[in-house]
Amino acid sequence: MGFSLLAISSLNYLDYAFIAAFFLTIVLVAIKYSSRAGESLGEFFLSGRKLPWYIAGFSMVATTFAADTPLVVTELVNKNGIAGNWLWWNMLIGGMLTVFFFAKYWRRANITTDVEFVEIRYSGKPAAFLRGFKAVYMGIFMNSIIMGWINVALASILHVFFDIPTHQLIYYVAGAMIFTAIYSSMSGLWGVAINDFIQFSIAMTGVIVLAIVVVNSDKIGGVTGLKAKLPAESLQFLPNISSGNSSGIVGRLSLSVGTFLAFVGVQWWASWYPGAEPGGGGYVAQRMMSAKDEKNSLWATLFFQFAHYCIRPWPWILVGLSTIVLYPMLGADDKRLGYVMAMRDFLPPGLKGLLLVTFLAAYMSSISSQLNWSSSYFINDLYKRFIRKNETFANEKAAQKHYVLMSRIYTIIIMLVALFAYTQIGTIADVWGFVIECGAGLGLVLILRWYWWRINAWSEIAGTIAPFAGYALSKYYFHWNFPQDPESLFFTVGLTTIAWVTATMLTKPEKLEVLQSFYQRIQPQGGWKNVRESLGMPERKSTMPFLVLSWLSAIVMTYSALFFIGSVIFGDYRNALVLLTMAVIGFFLMRLGMKKAELA
Repeated sequence: MGFSLLAISSLNYLDYAFIAAFFLTIVLVAIKYSSRAGESLGEFFLSGRKLPWYIAGFSMVATTFAADTPLVVTELVNKNGIAGNWLWWNMLIGGMLTVFFFAKYWRRANITTDVEFVEIRYSGKPAAFLRGFKAVYMGIFMNSIIMGWINVALASILHVFFDIPTHQLIYYVAGAMIFTAIYSSMSGLWGVAINDFIQFSIAMTGVIVLAIVVVNSDKIGGVTGLKAKLPAESLQFLPNISSGNSSGIVGRLSLSVGTFLAFVGVQWWASWYPGAEPGGGGYVAQRMMSAKDEKNSLWATLFFQFAHYCIRPWPWILVGLSTIVLYPMLGADDKRLGYVMAMRDFLPPGLKGLLLVTFLAAYMSSISSQLNWSSSYFINDLYKRFIRKNETFANEKAAQKHYVLMSRIYTIIIMLVALFAYTQIGTIADVWGFVIECGAGLGLVLILRWYWWRINAWSEIAGTIAPFAGYALSKYYFHWNFPQDPESLFFTVGLTTIAWVTATMLTKPEKLEVLQSFYQRIQPQGGWKNVRESLGMPERKSTMPFLVLSWLSAIVMTYSALFFIGSVIFGDYRNALVLLTMAVIGFFLMRLGMKKAELA
């Protein structure tokens, strides 16, 4: 069960020093925050709602920088050039919607999890059922799948980098998970967030170093050599929109009109996806709710969107492009492994340890957040709500100590479940497709529940269940003559929309007192006139136009900054100047909108 002699000899004392220092730092942070995390659920899951925007923002970015992310980007770039990244770049539109329309509301809600939101917005048995169902579905099923695919990526890295036999990988993955589960269960969100900050800094340093080393190697010859060795269309930033089907290998992404509309016109608002939930949710909502105040919540989420889409991708993309030249022999299913092969083949001793720590940091930041997030659902929304309620304890302090203890125990249990999920996952791409399709159409309910009083618990129940029926019909019943991903999204979204609208219209609205309580707590804009009037509250001036201005301007700013960096890297300085100008204009228009909307 040991590493190969070749792998051991490729590391030197400096490599081991990097690795040892990394683990020691993680442990020290966990020890420092362990007593604080043990005080209450608010401290364990929300850092006492005292996170400054930059720590909360870095934590969001670090969580989405998993071990699989550079590998997936490498695969996209190999198949469809730089434009292949539009398969995830399109989600910026929904991410920025969360920044300006929902971040302040999540902080204002003063709840522990986004699932708890169900019982401040809805009422009765349907709301209780929905909360319990989502606690199990999100906290156990979905989180174990997510952690499973992250473990698949780590196993791929270890297999290629250290030549570990496939049947032995489970032991190394289990070791990494056990270490992560121990420190995350000790330190709660405070330790997770501080370690996220450290881990992201290490991870970005590592991927930048790798990009510099690989691109400037003799086999690539710098950016000039890379451009000369690749087809020009593979370096284009925008996809080609055509009337045909999606195609292209080592060339620009070519999308049919239907596929383009699915990505840019539908997916970002219609599909639930971890880290890109319409209206916010999951660990993103957890960080927003953990921020010091509403402004820190907004700035944390804005930083996350900018860093996630603009700052992080280019080192991955450059290495991904280089692997097209370096490893042309890789099959379609192995393209992503080119990234790890580049690490193995081009890094000198000393830097190998840094890159190994980079992937460990990326892995642990994601897994620790998933463990803490999953535990928050199970304890707050299932155990505390239905199994062992507050009133069964002698006092509040005893209750909080018990709940924190159970949170730590559950963290270890869900780790074991995630390890089992890892053994059952075939490919990461298949899991991604399943997650997106089975959340298709729910997004509109998650958005409108904040802005329209008529949405009720049955709306969300129907919107949660219907995508599974759509997925089953499109994949197994109509599969022989049905559009493939992502155009099948139209069918699932349409079916889900019909289901939740029908459920809404055929069931009663929520009780007026529940809607009044929600309105007084959140003070939402939109379709709440009748509720506001029932409270005798004066009409407030709508800031919707300015929120829309901020949203659109931030999208322009981020995309322009993303392509400005790319243009500078590839020496297109004229285009870079235009893009920089657009980014600056977008920034000032965004700030103007924020001031007018009283967000700044």
